[in-house]
Amino acid sequence: MKRVAIFGATGYTGFELIRLLLSHPGVNISVLTSEQYSSQPLEQAFPPFKGKLAGVSFGKMERHLSAEFDVAFLALPHNLSSSVAGPLLSRGIPVIDLSADFRFRSIPLYESVYGIAHKSPALAAKAVYGLPEIHRARIRRTCLAAVPGCFPTSVILGLYPLLEEGLVDRKGIVADCKTGVSGGGRGPTLGFHYPEVEGGVRPYGLPRHRHNPEMDQELSLAAGETVAITFVPHLVPMVRGILATCYAIAKAKVTAKDVEAAYRKRYGKEPFVRMLPPGLLPSTKDVRGSNFCDIAWRVDEKSRRVVVVSVIDNLVKGAAGAAVQCFNLMSGFPEEEGLRTMPLFP
Repeated sequence: MKRVAIFGATGYTGFELIRLLLSHPGVNISVLTSEQYSSQPLEQAFPPFKGKLAGVSFGKMERHLSAEFDVAFLALPHNLSSSVAGPLLSRGIPVIDLSADFRFRSIPLYESVYGIAHKSPALAAKAVYGLPEIHRARIRRTCLAAVPGCFPTSVILGLYPLLEEGLVDRKGIVADCKTGVSGGGRGPTLGFHYPEVEGGVRPYGLPRHRHNPEMDQELSLAAGETVAITFVPHLVPMVRGILATCYAIAKAKVTAKDVEAAYRKRYGKEPFVRMLPPGLLPSTKDVRGSNFCDIAWRVDEKSRRVVVVSVIDNLVKGAAGAAVQCFNLMSGFPEEEGLRTMPLFP
């Protein structure tokens, strides 16, 4: 049984971590922290989990950094995780970080994207990008997993097989993504306030969203050479979900069978990637509340256009679910433990 701490537990990602880990037979949630809600009684801060968190220590992060637990999940703001991870790792406590602090292989790139100085650059060099479908073996061996951003998860999973097998041109790739408002976090922000969003669709983060370099980093790894895609996110009036529609140009003589073979080679045995049969296209509704990524592709051999559609729940496969998947790999549990919940429907 692993005693788990969740730092930053009262955001949407923290809530999702609790929901998933409460169904994990190998986990005992022992510590939950919140700066904003620490003055409240535990059941008032976590009303969906009334009666399920008895015995859990709750309060501000500083008070609990030295508490006794075996694994830490950091659902903290960017640039805060990098100062918290070091003391935990020095105690021998594995860390699964959901911020961007350890996702980048280049510290100068991180600092330019987020506009802040990295507090633990030496640790960043030891971190493993927490996308199990790509880095499973390395995640098993690490003590510091950097869970990907939600948009990068959907786009990387969608495009990786095409670039890995050299089936498409690395230039001119476009990822057009739609996301629900929960991606903006739990804090009140006018641009993600539902009355402002309902009835409309709008792009944001142009000309270069901060998740773009993350995608380029991992897709360049797949291609073995530099890839720089065009990524445009759009906010749509729903709570959960990301739909990524990705466009690329197939190389000469590449066929639909070649594309299908690439996806089946990469994802044929993956527990959480579902490749849809001909005639079906992904919907965010079909993965809501689950750790699944649904993928479909179409090839127009006349124009050589390849279109890939990938959907995830941004709070699960795009955040907390991926974190639990990494935790399982790092801790020796079956990879699907705590993640077997099927999608919610309708």
